[in-house]
Amino acid sequence: MTAQGVRRWSGINSNAIPAPSILVTQIGFTLPDSEQDEAMTDSLEAQFQPVNDLSGPKVIEMFDEELQAYSFAPASEPKLTNPTEVQDPIRGLKVGKTPGPNIIPNRALKHLKQRGISLLVAIFKATLLAQYFPAVWKHSLITSILKLWKNPALPLSYCPISLLDTVGKLFEKILLNRILSEVSGRELLPDEQFGF
Repeated sequence: MTAQGVRRWSGINSNAIPAPSILVTQIGFTLPDSEQDEAMTDSLEAQFQPVNDLSGPKVIEMFDEELQAYSFAPASEPKLTNPTEVQDPIRGLKVGKTPGPNIIPNRALKHLKQRGISLLVAIFKATLLAQYFPAVWKHSLITSILKLWKNPALPLSYCPISLLDTVGKLFEKILLNRILSEVSGRELLPDEQFGF
């Protein structure tokens, strides 16, 4: 894959430093582009295996009971967003993050005027009322990042990352705040829980 191809594939602008191509195998031969992709795929499959060990049965049973209770509870209107609920997560966005497929940088969201915030509120309200997460927010650009101090010629030296849609991530932050509030209020997380 050429440097331009890497930039196009990863969604990085032309001023960014392109990701290096994998040119050499572990035994020293140059690989054509199609085999480079296959080598990276094989490397990722070897590194990431499905998790077979589920959490303890008590935790699963507790969540099943809560889900059952929720599913039989009468449906209520969803709590709709407001400008404050949208502005708070925008303030917490990191400016230097690379945007996803929509190419809207966090810096642009941070500089939105009140009219732009109102439009986001309207979009998020419609999403909640329709109970539908737009498919475009589920798309990502996947790019490989070279791990520190690793040989750029080897597939194992790269870590894949997904660059998601910035507006979709903003909506997810709003939902996460709501979920964490419910989960902590009902004491659903065991004391041993960490990592999210």
